Amino acid sequence: MVTLSDPNRRSRRIKRITMVGCLCNLLLTVGKFFSGFVGHSGAMIADAVHSLSDLLTDFVVFIFISISGKPSDKNHDYGHGKFETLATAIIAVTLIIIGAMLCSDGLTKVYRYLRFGDELARPGLIALLMAFVSIVAKEWLFRITRCVGKEENSRSVIANAWHHRSDAYTSVATFIGIGCAFLLGRGWMILEPLSAAVVSVFIIKVGFQMAVPAFRDLLEQSLPDDIEEEIEKIICSESMVKGVRRIRTRNIGNYYAVEADILMDGGLSVALSHAATQRVEKLLRGRYGQPTHIVIHVEPFS
Repeated sequence: MVTLSDPNRRSRRIKRITMVGCLCNLLLTVGKFFSGFVGHSGAMIADAVHSLSDLLTDFVVFIFISISGKPSDKNHDYGHGKFETLATAIIAVTLIIIGAMLCSDGLTKVYRYLRFGDELARPGLIALLMAFVSIVAKEWLFRITRCVGKEENSRSVIANAWHHRSDAYTSVATFIGIGCAFLLGRGWMILEPLSAAVVSVFIIKVGFQMAVPAFRDLLEQSLPDDIEEEIEKIICSESMVKGVRRIRTRNIGNYYAVEADILMDGGLSVALSHAATQRVEKLLRGRYGQPTHIVIHVEPFS
């Protein structure tokens, strides 16, 4: 983890990129529903539902980021960082559900077409053009959102970026399916629901990849071993520290919580041991950011 940027600047950047996503998703949702109905494309209507979920996700991120950026208060001694993790979990579960629904819908259409000969409507040109616009817009949104998410170390923003990318892939499948059905005729119409089903598997995979670390943090899982080893080395770099008896760690949103039992010479005065622990805290916050929650307990070394 890199040193965190100014919390107020971080919150402003995240809110700004989220609002850009909201506006883009609103325009795409309206455009997809319109072109889907006018162009008689079930795939485009399904894609519109996916864009609507993106729009709702943007609102979730905006609200939860606003809460997570607040300082600690009487009811939240450790701050509000877990709200951002919760937002990531909500986005991930939403992706999994939407992916499963799109996969089920696509496979059902393929099955009914092959088994019962259900008619598949020939989509119009407006639906094909809308799919292309969606691909370009969502890929652009993915790139700029992921960039902000990485720079500001925000899992929920990165998760939202991948939600944009999943919508872009869905639009690619929609574009291929609509294009084949529109340009090549009846024999290729089955590619529209089939391609949507294939891409939905990717959406489900991305959802699980985001859900696992989010739920680990919500369940208070310790930080990775390499991070804990680095923390121990930083603590032991203080000359008065004789060793580390135990370290307990976890994530609180986008920053770390560290609790350590350290060993010092039993003959040290309270003032000297306190000064040493303050230096340790300064080292840790210099590495992991000022919001890092640190509790150090000193034990005598014999």
